[in-house]
Amino acid sequence: MIAVLGILIVFGAIIGGYLLEQGVLSVLFQPAEFLIIFGAAIGSLLIGSSRFVLRQIARNIGGVFTSRHTTREDYIAVLAALSKIFSKIRREGLAAVEGDIERPQQSPIFTAHPKMARDAELVAFICDTFRVYLVSGDPHEIEHLMSLDIEVSHTQGMAPAMNISRLAEALPGLGIVAAVLGVVLTMGKITQPPEILGHSIGAALVGTFLGVLGCYGFVGPMAANLENQTREREMLFNVVKAAVSASVRGAPPMIAVESGRRSVPSDYRPSFEELETAFRN
Repeated sequence: MIAVLGILIVFGAIIGGYLLEQGVLSVLFQPAEFLIIFGAAIGSLLIGSSRFVLRQIARNIGGVFTSRHTTREDYIAVLAALSKIFSKIRREGLAAVEGDIERPQQSPIFTAHPKMARDAELVAFICDTFRVYLVSGDPHEIEHLMSLDIEVSHTQGMAPAMNISRLAEALPGLGIVAAVLGVVLTMGKITQPPEILGHSIGAALVGTFLGVLGCYGFVGPMAANLENQTREREMLFNVVKAAVSASVRGAPPMIAVESGRRSVPSDYRPSFEELETAFRN
């Protein structure tokens, strides 16, 4: 919703300032300029993206306009679930969690936190890690495996943001292309009256305006939003990594969870008392 508010502010500031200077809105409506700039932009995105990246863009772009961001409650839910796993292992042994990691959709540990349970990537990250540890029993490579998983996830998550960012960089240039085409058309009307020439030149300049506005007002910030979402995901996975690494090295459940809590960014980090209350509940 914040992104939607930002879009409204951008539109409001630009259109409002234009109207304050007695501008005529109909002059800005140039369908041909829209077609040239944004049609060419979509084509360039298709040229520069693989099928995999296009699927990632289609899957993630909606998150710009929704609340698909990591919250304090998400960190608490993850730490609570890990605390239950660590405590169960400490009480009953490592084999006791086999059912939970093999069928997380039926495990009370995961289903107690519905939002977390719906995050297939995060649940798979936790379960796969414990699955390997259950089979091998070797704690030394677990942290390395988690780091590899996080690195791949980060690279994959950054691909849509990078391609959208390149698209934003192309928009001013495509705006110039549209403006040049408009000037070419104006040259064909050189014998027309000044008011017709003025309208034609104004239409050509709208192309430059749309390209620059699209780059810095909308598409560039959308790319930054996707990048920030990827970094937020990486921080969440690093919390899991810190807690699980401590647990497999033999730390008591409370210390392992505390290792994870200390890895939470300060703006989202729950207090010790807040986490303890969440665990009791």
